[in-house]
Amino acid sequence: MADTTPDPSGTDPFAAMLEAQARWTQMMFAPLTQPSTAGEDAAPLPMADLQKWAENATRLQTMWLEFCQTNAIEATSEMMAGDPAEWPAKWFAMFETWTEQLPFADPAEQQRWWAESAQLWQALLVPPGESQDAAGGDAELPREDRRFADPRWREQPIFALIHQTYLLLTERVLAMVEKMDHVDHAKREQLKFATQAMAEALSPANFAATNPIVLDRIMETRGESLVKGMQNLLQDLQKGQLTHSDPQAFTVGEDIAATPGQVVFETPLYQLIQYEPTTEKVLSVPLIIFPPWINRFYILDLNEKKSFVKWALDQGLTVFMVSWKSADASMKDIVWDDYIAAQIEAIDHVRKRLRQPHVHAIGYCVAGTTLAATLALLATRGEADKVKSATFFTAQIDFTDAGDLLHFVDDQQIAAIQGLKRDGYLDGRFMAATFNLLRGNDLIWNYVVRNYLLGEDHTAFDLLHWNGDVTNLPAKWHRDYLQDLYRDNLLVKPGRLQALGTPIDLRKVEVPTYVQAGKDDHIAPAASVWKITEHFRGPLRFVLAGSGHIAGVVNPPAAGKYQYWINEDGDVDTLEEFRAGATEHPGSWWPDWIEWIRAQDSKEVQARGKRKPGSGQKDKVIEPAPGRYVKER
Repeated sequence: MADTTPDPSGTDPFAAMLEAQARWTQMMFAPLTQPSTAGEDAAPLPMADLQKWAENATRLQTMWLEFCQTNAIEATSEMMAGDPAEWPAKWFAMFETWTEQLPFADPAEQQRWWAESAQLWQALLVPPGESQDAAGGDAELPREDRRFADPRWREQPIFALIHQTYLLLTERVLAMVEKMDHVDHAKREQLKFATQAMAEALSPANFAATNPIVLDRIMETRGESLVKGMQNLLQDLQKGQLTHSDPQAFTVGEDIAATPGQVVFETPLYQLIQYEPTTEKVLSVPLIIFPPWINRFYILDLNEKKSFVKWALDQGLTVFMVSWKSADASMKDIVWDDYIAAQIEAIDHVRKRLRQPHVHAIGYCVAGTTLAATLALLATRGEADKVKSATFFTAQIDFTDAGDLLHFVDDQQIAAIQGLKRDGYLDGRFMAATFNLLRGNDLIWNYVVRNYLLGEDHTAFDLLHWNGDVTNLPAKWHRDYLQDLYRDNLLVKPGRLQALGTPIDLRKVEVPTYVQAGKDDHIAPAASVWKITEHFRGPLRFVLAGSGHIAGVVNPPAAGKYQYWINEDGDVDTLEEFRAGATEHPGSWWPDWIEWIRAQDSKEVQARGKRKPGSGQKDKVIEPAPGRYVKER
């Protein structure tokens, strides 16, 4: 473990950093904490204000020194893979060669930049003799961006110039990348992504000195906002993760993941939850849900009003949920076969428990990918009838058009990600950071400004609480997933992948299938999800839902939000054709799904016996829902 004690000799770079931080704090607050020297006309600050500024300056410096001199860095080192001073460099190493080919030195391009910049400056800076109002807040700005919607970005010419220059440069750099014809399409898309991410990070909104809103808040609070922001920053550094929601606002099993049920089966890889029925009669065919193992299952059980689980129970379904275990060192050898075997085992357990020949199955995101392989394997074995129907929530099986995540799957990126593993598993915070980067402005920089620069309190938002409740991933399986599926797209190549000794051929899947995609999904793009229609051979209903990867799925009918599209024409070959002939329906697609489920088998039985988990002495259950696996960190 690295020694973090400052070197008294002054040669230790860590000590030098502390000294520099102290000088920065003193310089920043010096004009506000010392008597004015501006002359007799300058009004000195009231003594109470001076004391407040001095107090907050001292608090800032003290907090930072205490943080650096305690075991916070060492504690973070134990949580993350290796020295915390090194892991960001490892994580960002995947970008290091992406921008080397950008033509920044093109003289013609530089000349165009200078010309446009000069025009912008001339329009925004106040010429001699003109009033500030003539070129300030009332001036029409050539570029708009919601990050700079606050009037204060326009009221003062200097801030208008700063953000308009930034938008101009961002626009021009991205245009340069778009015009690069000496690299292939995939590399150009990778460069576009990296350039956009860099531009988002360099926004003037993300720095206190160039953000008028932050500067106003500092003055209004006499520096108190900086103290609060520093507290938020240090807390996030300690836990190694950006905070989006008040971490104390929700408790798993109490106000989220609270639908009553029992854990009826478990293995070292997962727990199987059966929920208590809410109707006197239930559909004979039970439902088993496979959520993604890269997140906690309770995205489908956030609260009573948003819970897909609760709604499905109210529709008369017997609902089972798989709760995957967050990876630890004991799971270092977990691979593709283990998750497919787990799905088959869970399906068989539900069938045996309720004495039913088959189940309805749902696969969400990556669990949908493995569900497709499971269905193909069962078909090859002659056991396809174990699954009455299959539903896919935003799941990909053909990764040709898999979107921005494809930028992380070349050899360099995969090697960088594997360099972050520890004891055979990948810390879930790295995966969370990757997904946040896909929407950097919304999920990173917006919170950097709010939490750190403005010092605002965290809000209570169950969806963002779930988003931050990360799970660890088996490193070997995660590597194979990126290589075999995202990079090499082997799942759709018959026989190229095997599971449990059986070659996978998706063309053998004839189970009735319901496929839901999100119109604005940035993780599993609709065009990518659509490709499942090109490989399965059974009856298939495709639904395009409004919104994205989460809100497009978690959209209860009572909310009255969004919409969905269905094309009843059975002879549609492309997503473009689907869109062109689709009918838009307001609200949630859930009622369409339950109608489809009932059309597969409408037989009902009484909700008694083992339909009510733990209700009889002969039904031995393990523990109440949501179980302990979802609570393990």
